[in-house]
Amino acid sequence: MPLIDTVKQILDEVLYLHGAALQFTEETKLAGSIPQLDSMAIVSLIAALEEQLGVSFPEDELDVSLFETLGTLLAYIEKLSKNPA
Repeated sequence: MPLIDTVKQILDEVLYLHGAALQFTEETKLAGSIPQLDSMAIVSLIAALEEQLGVSFPEDELDVSLFETLGTLLAYIEKLSKNPA
């Protein structure tokens, strides 16, 4: 499954979006645009992404800008996948 589809599925499950996330594009705004994506949800989302994708989000690099759009999140996950800790 392409990374974008996997991430959309994880977003949908963690944020309880009932299929809405499956329609997201790389331009879809996340942080500040999805009410369910608060600070606690971001922690849950990071945990789910780490577990299901086998990546690790370094604490010193975490910033809300990573969650600006689906595209920014995908780009960061791809970077993590190429440079595992």
